[in-house]
Parts: sequence; C-alpha cells; structure tokens
Amino acid sequence: MEKGLEINAVEVKSEVSLKERLWIIIPVVLLIGLLITLGYNHYSEFTWNGFVAGFNQELLVFFLIGVFAQLVDGTLGMGYGATSTSFLLAYGVPPVVSSTAVHVSEMFTTGASALSHHRFGNINKKLVKHLLIPGVLGSITGAYLLADVINGDVIKPFIAVYMIILAVIIIKKALKKNIIKKKTKKLSVLAVFGGFMDSVGGGGWGPIVTSTLLGRGRNPRYTIGSVNAAEFAISFASGITFMLFGGIHGWQVIIGLILGGVISAPLAAFLVNKIKRKPMMIAVGILIILLSLKTLSKLL
Repeated sequence: MEKGLEINAVEVKSEVSLKERLWIIIPVVLLIGLLITLGYNHYSEFTWNGFVAGFNQELLVFFLIGVFAQLVDGTLGMGYGATSTSFLLAYGVPPVVSSTAVHVSEMFTTGASALSHHRFGNINKKLVKHLLIPGVLGSITGAYLLADVINGDVIKPFIAVYMIILAVIIIKKALKKNIIKKKTKKLSVLAVFGGFMDSVGGGGWGPIVTSTLLGRGRNPRYTIGSVNAAEFAISFASGITFMLFGGIHGWQVIIGLILGGVISAPLAAFLVNKIKRKPMMIAVGILIILLSLKTLSKLL
C-alpha cells in the first residue's frame, strides 16, 4: 500500500515538474525559433561594413533606452512600451518603426522577463492563463491595423496624447491609498483592450492591465510577474503580425532595445520586491509626460 502511494507521489511530482519545465522550455524554443527565422529571412540585409557602422552613438542611445524601459517594466509591471516609445518618438523615430521595434524587441525582453520572474517565483499561473488568449487576440488586431491600415504619421500626435494618458494613470495609481481588494471581473475584456492598445499605441499592456489589477488590491509581486509573463505571448503575437504585414524596419533600434532589455531583465525581476514602487511610478509617469509633450511640440 505504502509502495503504491510512493509511486503515485513520484508520478504526480514528475508531472508537476514537467509542467514547471514547460514554462521555461516554451519561451526558449520560441525565441530560438524566432532568431533562426529572422536570421534566415534577413541575413542578406546585413553586411560586415553595415554591421560595424551600426555600432555608433545611436545604438548606445537605443541600448540605454532598452535598459531603462525594462528596469521600469520589470519592477513596476508596466511602462516598457510607454517609456521606450516616448523616448523613441522624442528622438525622432517614426511611429511605425518605433512600434515595430518596441514589439519585436519585446518578444525577447518579455521572454527574458518571464523566465526571470518564473525563476524568482513571481508568477500566478491561473492569472496568466486568463490573460493570455484575449490579450493575444487584441494585440494581433491592433498590430494589423497599425501595420497595414492606419497611417503612422497621422496618428503620431494621438499616440503622444495616449502616452500622456497612460502616464496619468500610472501617477494616479501611485498616489492611491488604502486600496481595498476587490474581485476582478471581465479579465478577458481587460486583456483584449490592453493588448489592442499596446499594439496600436506602442505601449499600454502594463499601465492598463497591471494598474487595473493592482487597483483592485491584488498582490503586487504576483500581479507584476504574471502580467509580465503574459506579455511575452502578447508581444510575440503582435511582433509576428508586424513582421507579416509591415515588415521589419529599424534594425539598429531593435538590436539596441533587445540588448538593453535582455541584460536588465533579471535585475528588474530581482528588484520587484526591493524598491519603493510609488516614487518610481510617479517619476516614470512625469518622465513619460515630458517626453510626450516634447513630441507634441515638434508636431504642432
């Protein structure tokens, strides 16, 4: 009898262990597959001289944007898209290029972030499952519209205004006190909207989804880790959509963001429970507002 129980326990443990490993295996396999696909389809666009020439001051700027944006996103559960897009637009990068670059780079940075949060035990798998499919559907729709239907130059001022709104949401959440825990209803609707706005605006998954969940009193550690984990699928879906319908532009921007984001992702996951969130949220919100106002001033 005892021997039978031991065998069952081993089988259950083995099954759980396999499921845990899948949380690591799937992102790794997808990222390796993506790297191979990108290399195969775009190797002709790269030359040695072009590669060497690409290592200049601009690449360093994009790298630093990637580092900062990922530190913000990994510790606050929001802000990668809003922060990086605001910086890129302020730097003069066109909307379609910035949005494509942000989402292609996020395919890697969110993968690194998801693995890091999993490593530090910050993920609520049930929450991830609720957010995953609706978020992916929303992001694909938004990416298709921006890549193949909407004129990027026309919506550039609207994106800047949208970024200001996101920044206000971030600051508002930071200033909110005595949050009473409430049951979050219509998670799928929240995920669809967050995924859609993230693709169209170049950011929004975190500020919309994370801030809403935190505003409902959910545990910050698991909310941030779970939303970041789900964001990998959202970014992957929108990134693939951008590639299919709009092509890939701005390799220097993409590479800079990827390198910066992947390097800083483990540090961000480690810091998620170490830093004071409110001051950082306020600072990030103010920064995004200033950058967006700068973008608007150039357009008006």
